[in-house]
Amino acid sequence: MTIDRPKARALATFLIAVAAVFTLASCTQEQQNTINRNIQNWTGTNGVLEFYAGDKLVRRFIKIDKVSTAMGTEDGKPRPYRFGYGVLDENLNFTADPGEKKVYFEISDYGSNYIFFENPR
Repeated sequence: MTIDRPKARALATFLIAVAAVFTLASCTQEQQNTINRNIQNWTGTNGVLEFYAGDKLVRRFIKIDKVSTAMGTEDGKPRPYRFGYGVLDENLNFTADPGEKKVYFEISDYGSNYIFFENPR
């Protein structure tokens, strides 16, 4: 008995999905949260990062897929800053307009007033 290629692919996809469900079911809650965060980081979140000087908004970065904690090269320990890439929203309109470029940014753990959230638009 032979199975044609489309049926074989569908069967393989189904078996992989079943294995994934059973694997997730056997994970602890913390492991499931880690897997969820990894999937979310991989797929992107359309994040927004806003910096404030007192109560005034001074910078906004949009289209951020994640903000990462810097890790030491030699010791592997976390560093006191976060970093990521996003579009600098110069006119603060939540839109990546022509001329607004994707840039690298860093956030210090010491005294930075910022908010990171998923873009509601």
